[in-house]
Amino acid sequence: MGCLHLPPHALHSIHGGKSLISFIPSPISFLKPNFAVQPNCTSAFSNGARGMRFRTRSIRASVQPVTEELMEDKTQENPVSGDSIRSRFLDFYASRGHKVLPSASLVPDDPTVLLTIAGMLQFKLVFLGKAPKQVPRATTAQRCIRTNDVENVGRTARHHTFFEMLGNFSFGDYFKKEAIKWAWELSTKEFGLPGDRLWVSVYENDDEAFEIWHDEVGVPVEHIKRMGEEDNFWTSGITGPCGPCSELYYDFHPEMGYLDVDLGDDTRFIEFYNLVFMQYNKMDDGSLEPLKQKNIDTGLGLERLARILQKVPNNYETDLIYPIIEKASELANISYALADDQTKMNLKIIGDHLRAIVYLISDGVLPSNIGRGYVVRRLIRRAVRSSRLIGVKGDGKSNLEAAFLPAIAEKVIELSTYVDSDVKTRASHILEELQREELRFVQTLERGEKLLDQMLADALSSGHKNGTVPCLSGKDVFLLYDTYGFPVEITAEVAGEHGVKIDADGFEIEMEKQRRQSQAAHNVVKIAVENGDLSEIVSDTEFLGYDMLSARAIIESLLVNGKSVIQVAEGSEVEVLLDKTPFYAESGGQIGDHGFLYVTGGESKPVAVVEIKDVQKSPGNVFIHKGTIKEGVLEVGREVEAAVDPKLRQRAKVHHTTTHLLQSALKKVIGNETSQAGSLVAFDRLRFDFNFHRPLLDTELEEIERLINGWIGDATLLQTKVMSLNDAKKAGAIAMFGEKYGEQVRVVEVPGVSLELCGGTHVSNTAEIRAFKIISEQGIASGIRRIEAVAGEAFIEYINARDAQVKRLCSTLKVKAEELTSRVENLLEELRIARNEVSALRAKAAACKASIIASKAFLVGTSKKIRVLVESMDDVDADSLKSAAEYLIDVLQDPAAVVLGSGPDKGKVSLVAAFTPGVVDMGVQAGKFIGPIAKLCGGGGGGRPNFAQAGGKKPENLSSALEKAQADLISILTEKAS
Repeated sequence: MGCLHLPPHALHSIHGGKSLISFIPSPISFLKPNFAVQPNCTSAFSNGARGMRFRTRSIRASVQPVTEELMEDKTQENPVSGDSIRSRFLDFYASRGHKVLPSASLVPDDPTVLLTIAGMLQFKLVFLGKAPKQVPRATTAQRCIRTNDVENVGRTARHHTFFEMLGNFSFGDYFKKEAIKWAWELSTKEFGLPGDRLWVSVYENDDEAFEIWHDEVGVPVEHIKRMGEEDNFWTSGITGPCGPCSELYYDFHPEMGYLDVDLGDDTRFIEFYNLVFMQYNKMDDGSLEPLKQKNIDTGLGLERLARILQKVPNNYETDLIYPIIEKASELANISYALADDQTKMNLKIIGDHLRAIVYLISDGVLPSNIGRGYVVRRLIRRAVRSSRLIGVKGDGKSNLEAAFLPAIAEKVIELSTYVDSDVKTRASHILEELQREELRFVQTLERGEKLLDQMLADALSSGHKNGTVPCLSGKDVFLLYDTYGFPVEITAEVAGEHGVKIDADGFEIEMEKQRRQSQAAHNVVKIAVENGDLSEIVSDTEFLGYDMLSARAIIESLLVNGKSVIQVAEGSEVEVLLDKTPFYAESGGQIGDHGFLYVTGGESKPVAVVEIKDVQKSPGNVFIHKGTIKEGVLEVGREVEAAVDPKLRQRAKVHHTTTHLLQSALKKVIGNETSQAGSLVAFDRLRFDFNFHRPLLDTELEEIERLINGWIGDATLLQTKVMSLNDAKKAGAIAMFGEKYGEQVRVVEVPGVSLELCGGTHVSNTAEIRAFKIISEQGIASGIRRIEAVAGEAFIEYINARDAQVKRLCSTLKVKAEELTSRVENLLEELRIARNEVSALRAKAAACKASIIASKAFLVGTSKKIRVLVESMDDVDADSLKSAAEYLIDVLQDPAAVVLGSGPDKGKVSLVAAFTPGVVDMGVQAGKFIGPIAKLCGGGGGGRPNFAQAGGKKPENLSSALEKAQADLISILTEKAS
């Protein structure tokens, strides 16, 4: 992915020596703006930006190619439309020997990055030397998402969350001279930008680039600026591939001359094309050594170039985004041209965010409270709030209660043809998900807004009273986030509009509590070892496992605790790297094979035996066999017999093929819009995650089982083919979730049922599966369901275990199997009746105890006498304690206050507070009173002003807690009644 520069205040610049991190319309004519070519435009432009490489965290979804065939079929009436710019860029580099490759998904196949944030990301392993290059040079139009400075969207002329990065890449092929000359030719000849409007920046020590720009391209010396490491030197991290970079800037005000020019002046310049010359390897000591393979990584911002060529004041008024803004304006019944700055900003936010939302959902990212899902939820909620602020209400079709984001999203989908053709095929799913999320948010939005208004008023009042800066507490911010769905950024934004800060640290403390409960572990294979890199130690592993379960192989390397060793003794845990293997390495949801490695002696007797319990794959293609040496000594260079456990392999094959059948059955039963969101293919079960908005009905689950078992009974032979990715997609093959595909892909077909891209192992005939049974179906996240099931031998084991359980129950209850349900129902009814009787008796007993202690009530207050009773009721349960308090509050005359406590079970405390209306009218509330008392017992609670319950975990503190309750009541009520 190519890189584009960000302003100095934007998060972190890799061009500053820091680390790597986060539509194409048919020709349309608009009243506003005018998209004519006027390269001599003098309108002001926003920040040209500084280095676009961001650090984020990690995930994956679908990949949509922008194919050469697609570009050829496209006709353009407007030579400077966004579509035209994209196709002309790709055609330009295709004519110079570059392979046009598809845009990678917005969900990258990279555990270190949350979302795809630059054009080079899909080639990262190639640049790092950890994956083989498929082509010597490539060009892409990459869809990207960046949210690190989302608060600037709509405020500046060029900040976006979704953008397209046009890039050309060389993997050890051409270098600086060609990259520079082609960038200039593309800019001045293909797109007609006047040379005297273009400025160039180069790294301060890069004399070679300077000379190419000046001597060979002809750029005047006064239009070339040498800049420091912070601006013009890119690194992939603390160590690793790096190199100087060079940027192209467009000058909107050449009349200002060339003396004392600052290319960072965003009122005059915009940086639109960046060339990275990856020529060094940065060592641990900071020194640079030349790379054996020099690479080129470039990025041209489509929205930025469209702005220049279409002569509009900002990126939002290009034909890439403006039609979306027009649709939002139409729904709000306002004119963008006549709107004030605040309204225009909200319209820009809507136009930008809807692009990001639509493409993220299309790529399988659904709204949730963690990870990528939180990015989508946050953007949807910002879009909803911005739309409401400008008066959008309803879908524009007279339904004022309907969701309005789907109506705007339809315009994004209309413009998506040449960005990602999959978007239109997923349109119904995208619109349904948007509608659900918007309506879900709106349900709590008004309540949350009222609460936020009150919180802000309280914060302002407190700040004014104490002479401090008004601030919302972390707990308040988290309450808005967790209960009312307000992303913290929205709360901060609204608070800022009122001059109130938020306690971000306090919010993070509350968030951390939630994260501990929802963190998911990631099983990432480390590719670095203490003595070097796997790609430097061994070559890629040849996989033989499709055709054989045992093979002779050579030990190329041994690792113990990450260290490369020559020899490993019996009893040691070891990682074995072979030149070839029949073992399947975990990928595509299928777990790694188990089995053994045998080293034989002269008489074919094993001199070493290694039990393999897991096989992983490095980000390149090195298989790591993890196991324990059961016998003998293992040495590098020895030949081994690698043997897969055939029974376990068969179980995995059965479950993997069944996941394909399950996906097909789901599409038939609940609709084609559902798609895979994850999977696990294990020996004992399969797990399949899919996108759907509700639980499946029992009848639907039964139909899924019927379909799959029918296909199993058909005894269909599977067909496996290797073909080009484009041919596979044309044939309708479905991509497996989490997989990354090269030019050639493996296609697994169950004729008439399923066609999927898959590198896993499969049965030869569906009859091998034998039978299929769903164990469970449940929701695991917003919009994500999970089915767990068994097939083959695991199905037999599951049925036998269930049958044994039923037999034991029948024996215990002394009934036949067919009578089991009615017998259990009768027992439950008897139990319910018995529990009710016990509860009634406990309540009576509590009332009796209450009548005895009622006499202990005492009076407080002078002008007004109030009856107070604070007592322990020993081991009375919570429900009986409540009944006792209700009895006492009826017996004691108003005004009266009752607080009771008990320790019904070990490690448990129950508390209740009951106040009559006369006490509540004095401003004393039971709900607020009982909370601090419960804290003394290691708990909490609350309730209504007249009645509240609480609990705790420290019964040993109950006595002191009740003493405090009595003292506090006496103090408060005495003051109130005086």
